Amino acid sequence: MPIVAQSTETTDWVSRFADEVIEESERRAPGKPVVVASGLSPSGPIHLGNLREVMTPHLVADEIRRRGYQVRHLISWDDYDRYRKVPKGIAGVDEEAWAAHIGKPLTSVPAPEGSPYPNWAEHFKAAMIESLAELGVEFDGISQTEQYTSGAYREQILHAMKHRGDIDAVLAQYRTKKAPAKKSQKPVDEAELEAAEGSGAAAEDDGSAGAAGYFPYKPYCGNCEKDLTTVTSYADETTELSYTCNECGFAETVRLSEFNRGKLVWKVDWPMRWAYEGVIFEPSGVDHSSPGSSFQVGGQIVGIFGGKQPIGPMYAFVGISGMAKMSSSRGGVPTPADALQIMEPQLLRWLYARRRPNQSFKIAFDQEIQRLYDEWDKLDAKVTDGSALPADIAAHSRAVRTADGELPRTPRPMPYRTLASVADITAGHEDQALRILSDLDPANPLTSLDEVRPRYDKAVAWINTHVPADQRTIVRAEPDAELLKSLDETSQQSLRLLLDGLDSHWSLDGLTHLVYGVPKVQAGFPADATPKELPPEIKTAQRSFFALLYHLLVGRDTGPRLPTLLLAVGQERVRSLLGE
Repeated sequence: MPIVAQSTETTDWVSRFADEVIEESERRAPGKPVVVASGLSPSGPIHLGNLREVMTPHLVADEIRRRGYQVRHLISWDDYDRYRKVPKGIAGVDEEAWAAHIGKPLTSVPAPEGSPYPNWAEHFKAAMIESLAELGVEFDGISQTEQYTSGAYREQILHAMKHRGDIDAVLAQYRTKKAPAKKSQKPVDEAELEAAEGSGAAAEDDGSAGAAGYFPYKPYCGNCEKDLTTVTSYADETTELSYTCNECGFAETVRLSEFNRGKLVWKVDWPMRWAYEGVIFEPSGVDHSSPGSSFQVGGQIVGIFGGKQPIGPMYAFVGISGMAKMSSSRGGVPTPADALQIMEPQLLRWLYARRRPNQSFKIAFDQEIQRLYDEWDKLDAKVTDGSALPADIAAHSRAVRTADGELPRTPRPMPYRTLASVADITAGHEDQALRILSDLDPANPLTSLDEVRPRYDKAVAWINTHVPADQRTIVRAEPDAELLKSLDETSQQSLRLLLDGLDSHWSLDGLTHLVYGVPKVQAGFPADATPKELPPEIKTAQRSFFALLYHLLVGRDTGPRLPTLLLAVGQERVRSLLGE
């Protein structure tokens, strides 16, 4: 029996949707598992915008599971969609050679050269499946190639063809109603792109309507395998369907009651699946919600199949720090695997959980990732001490655990920016990294890098893959004798105060206190004076002092946080570079 009590986390968007979905499921299909759904097209790298299509229903499904209900989260792999175009920048793909496959099902296109997978779709599905496992996403995958070629949808296809006049009447309401074009940062769903571009020379996105009438079904050619076909006739009584291929000229007549090499056009296919699977909840991209879009039209067509449109929100744009709108048809667009290379699953889950689906947000691959980690660590501390707000507690809970339990986490989560600085300075030398990290807290020294994994490994990956070479930290091999000789008395005194305090302050907290305190002491204030007790010029003096240290240590104006840098360089070398 399900636990009918609502979650105590009633302030977050996930709980509110869970309430609605449970209520709707009990009205439509009492006693049956709750069905939520996502759809992904493996037409190229499946990017972080597409991940919102999965994370939104996942979080809702997981909340429903926490309440004791049975839930199925379906992910339909749209691997029987046509291969629309060759993505740019895919390793192992010759654009001219692969262009010959445009129009074929994605599962009939060869995988990139060197791939261990049998076809294009499986190649791009594999990386996403691996990422979803790391993120703790439980789902039932459905291959649309398997569904169509096995005949699973035969009754639905025949029903659509029998009621093609009704379907055409729904679609006709929108064919002449074109909304004014407007600039947008909204992600265009792969299916919408497919629909917009059409499937053939005389095809519309909602099926071919030629001299022989409207048909919501498109065969793949029996000769060239492409969908550049036109249905020329169909008989309801015998299910005989004739088509010609506009690409190679091949023509044949088949019995649709026995034929499995084709699919319903997208705007009919999606609502058919809602009815077939009994989907209660499925989000859709913002571009699906304009007049005539697939979600809006589907809400009318689904009734022809005896079903109801799912409830679910529109989800907004997901951006990348420093990058423009994402499209999965381009190579080099960040994927969940790229994000998980540099951040722990908990952080990535949190980014999707803390924002309502209609709120856009950015995922950081630049320096901003350090601030995001600082924010996450502060939230973690607030949750631990009980001072976090209810909505923040809910988002944190959804990030760190699922209904099945907690996700694996770093045993000793040191600050990401500190780990990144150490990784930068040590250039991957783990024994050096362990030495520095052990000095951060001498009273509780680190004994193994395993204590800070996987966060340490994520920080190393970020330094190595996302920090430009000219921003990497290279410690001077020799003192800058010319700069040291040119220093005025005040600068020399500041270095002396720092060097005199190294022994007694050799820890992260101690060095932080020391480097900020030197300009205060020079100005006649206590080293522990607070900013409120100090005149504004102290901040100027601190900036000048920090710039001097960076020049003497790494030959630049800026660098990693100075306390971390000093620990990394080591006391003996620091003394040498500062002229002692």
